[in-house]
Amino acid sequence: QVQQLESGGGSVQAGGSLRLSCAASRCTANRDCVAWFRQAPGKEREERERIGRILTRVVDTSYSDSAKGRFTISQDNAKNTVFLQMDSLKPEDTAVYYCAAAPICYWPFTAYTCRGKGTQVTVSS
Repeated sequence: QVQQLESGGGSVQAGGSLRLSCAASRCTANRDCVAWFRQAPGKEREERERIGRILTRVVDTSYSDSAKGRFTISQDNAKNTVFLQMDSLKPEDTAVYYCAAAPICYWPFTAYTCRGKGTQVTVSS
């Protein structure tokens, strides 16, 4: 199931912030895990980086080293939307950002039963 789940992308200067939203409620399958991925320019689809995830039942989050301390994943109380707050953005954060949902947290993006089409984030220096 691939559909447009993400919103909130755009262009920002280095040091700025953006908040992305993932309309996880559009996923009809189990979404106990919602993860955020990104694909940097020039990278192949298989090289999409999982930058963080949230276990929606227990609100447990974890992050990649590149995201830790700058990015925060949260969800609304109804668990309908998952957010990715990105602060202190750097030019190397420029990428297409995707969210995906599944019963458990997989590493490859393609393993998720519900996957988004992505939103572009561009960080200029």
